[in-house]
Amino acid sequence: MFRKKIIVLRGGPSSEYEVSMKTGTSILEALSDEKYDISDVAITKDNKWFLDGVEKTPSEILKKCDLVFNALHGEYGEDGKLQKFLDTFGVPYTGSKNIPSALAMNKILAKKEYQKADIKTPIHLEIEKDNFSIAEIFKTFPMPAVIKPIGLGSSVGVSIVQTGIELDKVLQDVFEYSDKAMIEEYIEGKEATCGVIDNFRGEEVYTLLPVEIIPESGFFDYESKYGGGTQEICPGNFSEAEKKEIQDLAKKAHQTLGLRDYSRSDFIISPKRGIYILETNSLPGLTKESLFPKSLDAIGSNLEEFVEHLININK
Repeated sequence: MFRKKIIVLRGGPSSEYEVSMKTGTSILEALSDEKYDISDVAITKDNKWFLDGVEKTPSEILKKCDLVFNALHGEYGEDGKLQKFLDTFGVPYTGSKNIPSALAMNKILAKKEYQKADIKTPIHLEIEKDNFSIAEIFKTFPMPAVIKPIGLGSSVGVSIVQTGIELDKVLQDVFEYSDKAMIEEYIEGKEATCGVIDNFRGEEVYTLLPVEIIPESGFFDYESKYGGGTQEICPGNFSEAEKKEIQDLAKKAHQTLGLRDYSRSDFIISPKRGIYILETNSLPGLTKESLFPKSLDAIGSNLEEFVEHLININK
């Protein structure tokens, strides 16, 4: 019997290497090795490719491959570079294509697309590593504010600042990761995230139930995401109107950015000002701690069904 050859690609030269390795493990566990010929491919931080523990060239690994399951996160795997590389081999892969991936990963460019589509997003400013004044930023931008690296995911390097001293320190830290940062208006409210899946359960873009996020620290940073100590409620405590608007906005963001297969958008629900989108993740984590699998559970699905669905829509 013919078995489709599937490569699960994980790791990679990014700040989210560990999360990607865990996502890859979850996918490998969800795949049926009776149904598919499955290969575990890990990319090291210095971009060496290993097939089942043996170093090989990408060309050797990708030949005769029917589908690459992209389990990478962050730089390289989620910013369009890997997608462009796989396109040169003509290999099908899960997730978004290279240009939409790059667009979603760049927080400033994504916000421009949100604004064109009339999706509310907090006011923001781009800051370049060697061309900024702390005094000028602090004088002209409302505090408190959120500082983010422009091209990283998983809340890596994200902080809230209230003083000029904090602003200076956080920017120096962010510039260790990235040459550009974004300062964003801090909006107080409930935090939510909402996933979508293409061509699922009879819908062109199916919206999962919104998750309410209650960080123990008061802020959903990288440590809160993957270190525990955060309440994640699905379905969240939202009114019916809020739930529908979050779902509609998650779908609209997915389509506005031109994403494919699945994505997850993050929101702030302000009691006075309404719902604001923060960002969209084109390859949400699928680890045991991740929010996307929790959303699948809440609709009576699971990772096994989701993984099988992605394989089927990428024939």
